[in-house]
Amino acid sequence: MYVDSHCHLNFPELAAELPAILDRMATNQVTHALVVSVNLPEWRGLMDLVAPHRNLWASVGVHPDYEDTHEPTAEELADLSQDPKVVAIGETGLDYYRLSEPLDWQRERFRTHIRAARQTGLPLIIHTRSSAEDTLKLMREENAAEAGGVMHCFTETWEVAQAAIDQNFYISLSGIVTFKNATQLHEVAAKVPLDRLLIETDSPYLAPVPYRGKVNDPSKVIHVAEKIADLRGIPVAEVAKASTDNFFKLFNKIVK
Repeated sequence: MYVDSHCHLNFPELAAELPAILDRMATNQVTHALVVSVNLPEWRGLMDLVAPHRNLWASVGVHPDYEDTHEPTAEELADLSQDPKVVAIGETGLDYYRLSEPLDWQRERFRTHIRAARQTGLPLIIHTRSSAEDTLKLMREENAAEAGGVMHCFTETWEVAQAAIDQNFYISLSGIVTFKNATQLHEVAAKVPLDRLLIETDSPYLAPVPYRGKVNDPSKVIHVAEKIADLRGIPVAEVAKASTDNFFKLFNKIVK
């Protein structure tokens, strides 16, 4: 069986198709999906979406790309995380790709999320883009290792992956690993210890080959697992089992 450790089923292009997506997940043996928060104004809608479904779970947090939105405190995130369906803090992190300095607000938001994770004991979901050095630096300064978590949709070098693993983090690979030109990521997929590996779709984005360029959904996470297995020269069942076991170990509030 498979799990999708990071998706956005509450986004309009997926929410409208939820019954069909759940059917496709069942067909492809994708048993669980974690629906990840990107801002607080839309969070209640996310929670309403996951509430009726035993196999859908949620996080709470504010994505680093959202500049003009409600800025949470660590205490607010901790309070919201008390909902039984919330299993992680995030997604949080740094993104220097779309936005330019000054980004002190982004770094402070990241620190707030790390503190909330340490306060609650929930794992962090970290997004990093064009910001690996500062991301790792703030993780060290705020002792993110105490909470642990996952580097989601990982696209950095093996050296960055190793540094994150050393801080008690998992590495999650998305459909990007199926892209022919993602050679740096192919190295990571081949080297990351199986007991530190997660798989995801980040849907509706980043559909894997052979669906590249189309709307993605959690049922397609099997193609991520298949590519990783091919790169490692092992049966896909090994990748499926390891990534599923890791999912339940990290997000340990989830009921199987």
